[in-house]
Amino acid sequence: MIIEVIGTRLKDVKEAELFGADRVELCQSMSEDGLTPNYGLIKLAVESVGIPINVMVRPHNDSFVYDSDDLKVMCEDIRVIRKIGADGIVIGPLTNEGAIDEDVLQALLNEANGLEVTFHRAFDFVKDQKEAIATILKYKQITTILTAGGNGLATEFMTNLAGLVEHTKDTHLTIMPGHGLRMEDLAEFYQVVKPNALHFGTGVRVGHTFANGISKDQMKLIRGLLM
Repeated sequence: MIIEVIGTRLKDVKEAELFGADRVELCQSMSEDGLTPNYGLIKLAVESVGIPINVMVRPHNDSFVYDSDDLKVMCEDIRVIRKIGADGIVIGPLTNEGAIDEDVLQALLNEANGLEVTFHRAFDFVKDQKEAIATILKYKQITTILTAGGNGLATEFMTNLAGLVEHTKDTHLTIMPGHGLRMEDLAEFYQVVKPNALHFGTGVRVGHTFANGISKDQMKLIRGLLM
């Protein structure tokens, strides 16, 4: 079981490792659902902990549709992220029609050579999830799909998430449920969905807000349940 935790500050990254997280998704601007963090944070995060750091590459919150200028920015970000020494990136380009934009995706993967890749919750906005999985399966570099199972909280889509986990069980892809997961929902969620990885944001924060740090107590309870 992989427990991934969102980190938005250096303090978060250190606490995530200290309290038992297996990996950090590093991003900033959670009021905009997470954007590319600044290079200083990426560098110090990588230097400060031993657990993997996967960096969000998302230049804006307008949509998951990216034009040529957006692509240039994202490719430059990936070059810097790779040079700094992060372990992976988190991306998710879509077309206006709600499909995966393979042209943009391929360009980003070319820059990400050697990095682990997660396809983020843009997946929850595709028109056809099975078609999207078939597309993602063509790219061996993408190892994880972060998804709530739909446009809402992960607890609202448990049956669908269980189906996605089953659908990908014999592939190189891991379905990593996330969005709104909390300890009080976790026992039922884990029993129904049977995931191999889980993604936590405010659910492991003191007071369930990104304004506060990561809760040692919540992390202990979660690890105790899952491990």
